[in-house]
Amino acid sequence: MNAALRKGILVAADSRRVQSLVRRHGMQLGASRFVAGETLDECVAVLRRLNEQGLKANTTLLGEGVLEPTHTERVVATYEQVIDRIDAEGLRANVALKLTHLGLEIDEELAYANMERLLAKGQFIRIDMEQSHFVDPTLRLFRRLRENGHENVGIVLQAYLYRTPDDLESLLDLKPNLRLVKGAYLESPTIAYPKKSDVDAVYGRLMERMLETCRYTAIATHDEELIDRAIAFDAPRDLFEFQMLYGVRPQLQLDLVRRGYTVLVATPYGPEWYPYLMRRLGERPANLLFFLKNIIRG
Repeated sequence: MNAALRKGILVAADSRRVQSLVRRHGMQLGASRFVAGETLDECVAVLRRLNEQGLKANTTLLGEGVLEPTHTERVVATYEQVIDRIDAEGLRANVALKLTHLGLEIDEELAYANMERLLAKGQFIRIDMEQSHFVDPTLRLFRRLRENGHENVGIVLQAYLYRTPDDLESLLDLKPNLRLVKGAYLESPTIAYPKKSDVDAVYGRLMERMLETCRYTAIATHDEELIDRAIAFDAPRDLFEFQMLYGVRPQLQLDLVRRGYTVLVATPYGPEWYPYLMRRLGERPANLLFFLKNIIRG
């Protein structure tokens, strides 16, 4: 049932009619629980509050699939402003971004040049992983950046793809900074595990392999069994952190901080928040119930 619900939500994410309705009323009806506003000022206020609670954060300018070079230039300029603002405010935060937002679908060289421009600011940047057909160019670009001397860049691997264990092994010579996620896109069962139990099992094995071999591991999950498994593995605490989404299980985030673990909260912002919201609703039925309750109350 959950799989069918998730598929329905992700299909609805591409519906113009649903998108129009949610875009009109979504922030008032509950999207603000998962998105730190539509402006950088709104986002900075949220990042500061998270830091005051002992949490690290990252932020993402929501959007993807840019097909015009002029649009890409605006995105890069905005990210430069975000990085400068994080530095000026002294926030414990960094940037995570999608390469399609930097022009990957236009030209891989354009995306590479834009990444170099942003990495030159000196702050750590995490490259998010996108749909399966972007995995190869994303890994290729990451390796090129690292081999060209950019140490302040990390990447993401998705446990639900069959290929990911091999992808991990292929990166280990770089001593990478990796984030491990389960995966939030709708993929074919020919390339991705359709069952949650299989994804969880692979996630656990990948997580332990990363903790053994990587320079730094970001364990991105709200699953307490996997969190407990990571803790029981007893890796040095300065070699990993837990990462969770803004608005999802905030008490668990604070509990882990109180226990002495580093927790980073992924805190996106921007006017293009609709696809992100739909993926969050598709990941957990509790998220959808929260959103529907707000619609009924409205």
